[in-house]
Amino acid sequence: MLLTGSLSGRERREGLAALVSGEIDLVVGTQALLQETVRFARLGLVVIDEQHKFGVHQRARVRQLGREPHYLIMTATPIPRTVALTVFGDLDVTLVREMPAGRQPISTRWPREEQREAIFGEFVQSLQEGRQGYVVCPVVEKTEGMRSAESMYKELVAGPLRAFRVGLLHGRMDDAVKLDVMTRFRDREIDVLVCTTVVEVGVDVPNATWLIVEHAERFGLSQLHQLRGRVGRGNLPGTCVLFGEPTSDEGRQRLRTMLQTADGFTLAEEDARLRGTGDVFGGRQHGTGELWLLAQARMDLLERAHSDARELVAAGLPEHSALRASVIARYGAALELAGVG
Repeated sequence: MLLTGSLSGRERREGLAALVSGEIDLVVGTQALLQETVRFARLGLVVIDEQHKFGVHQRARVRQLGREPHYLIMTATPIPRTVALTVFGDLDVTLVREMPAGRQPISTRWPREEQREAIFGEFVQSLQEGRQGYVVCPVVEKTEGMRSAESMYKELVAGPLRAFRVGLLHGRMDDAVKLDVMTRFRDREIDVLVCTTVVEVGVDVPNATWLIVEHAERFGLSQLHQLRGRVGRGNLPGTCVLFGEPTSDEGRQRLRTMLQTADGFTLAEEDARLRGTGDVFGGRQHGTGELWLLAQARMDLLERAHSDARELVAAGLPEHSALRASVIARYGAALELAGVG
């Protein structure tokens, strides 16, 4: 069953009734699955894709839909809080480092602004060879000192890309219009897609080999990595160009990290270091995290403590019942959030 917000009232009622009765074995859905009216007969497994698109309380809500269901979260770049839970909590991590068969590496570049003309010259050459590409902007409408999707679209259509078919895509468009633009891009009726981060996930166009990000300093590491993954999805190498002039050390380090690695977990660890790990007992997914600073300083001590804690819990000795009651009384519902990746 597919459960989304676009279902009619009748379709939704019939689907929810089938879930409660157990008639439906598998449901795939959007955040519509998190609503209070959704009930399951016997939920045994929850899989959350693109984990960074959901808040902590939203992910906790999914787990509450059943009695201790198995829980699998998937993401190319774990959020800082999740990185912390791999160290402090009980999250088992599986890293898939192999590229799909036939995939080629992606070259990532951070050129100076004065190299823009030369970069677009290379881009045009790629388009002339029959390839496609994206130009990503951080905002939709014109903002002082910033290239927006709308202004960039007009600039490219009248300038370096006037010989090509250029499309515009952003989140303020009607769903039908967005679908039409993406379909034409996929079918090679559009050569270049000027867009916002609406293409960050769920877009697979193997013929697209170039991605140019404007004002890259405005994006987080996770976003940049997700955007970079839009190219190099076929058997041709991809090129990711980051135009940006960060004014802070943190901003410069983010872009340097993008040049240094394409490994999602390595990027996630650096993101945690730069932004902080948030609150493992609460809903903040990044920000100052004192525990993470301690972990970096005494990882050996933390690993010993983690091992001792596992043995203590596994033993389940009666004399530890008072300790267990004390922990529950002190942390209460926060313990449930600590178990949410």
